[in-house]
Amino acid sequence: MKSYLVVGLGRFGSEISRQLCRLGNEVLAMDTNGEAVQRMAPEVTHAVVGDARDKDVLKALGARNFDCAIVAIGDNLSASVLATMNLKELGIPCVVCKAYDDTHRRVLQKLGADRVLIPEQEIASRLAKSLSSRNVLEYIELSENYGIVEIAAPKSWVGQTLKELNVRAKLGVNIIAFRRGGKIMVAPGADYRIDPEDVVVMLGDNRQIAAVQKL
Repeated sequence: MKSYLVVGLGRFGSEISRQLCRLGNEVLAMDTNGEAVQRMAPEVTHAVVGDARDKDVLKALGARNFDCAIVAIGDNLSASVLATMNLKELGIPCVVCKAYDDTHRRVLQKLGADRVLIPEQEIASRLAKSLSSRNVLEYIELSENYGIVEIAAPKSWVGQTLKELNVRAKLGVNIIAFRRGGKIMVAPGADYRIDPEDVVVMLGDNRQIAAVQKL
């Protein structure tokens, strides 16, 4: 079980607080809005009214003892910056921040935030990648240029073994699993022969994945 401090209980902060708690983690959610805190209290480990711009408030809450802090103040640049700065100075191992545009993201990165995301941008990017090709079933972004994708097996692969295809050497992607019906085969061997019903789960950079989609 990990411990998380979530600062800001708007839609994003509230949802991530709920999800982290449902996954069995300890979650302390805080906001300056008493009503937001009251609504969240039944769904997390602890919920408190507090201002993360005040380092003494964070110290009193034992912020430095948390594994990760999430700054979900996306629409207030000064509050987001001060909260991030305070959390980094307190030595929290991982600080994840929500930003509302690229300028906000760059500022938070300069302050040392371990990860900065623009939720709407990331969702749009993932959806665009999923919709850009008919055979893409699911796309999980690992970084800006790298991801895991599920695609229907290309017709040119059907009937061939992984050894015969040698996709890692030829295309640079790594096949990590196959899914057929409700069954999943993880780390298939070189003699695995691809079936027309197979869904391929592969890992690679976006250019490599795009090359496979064109087969």
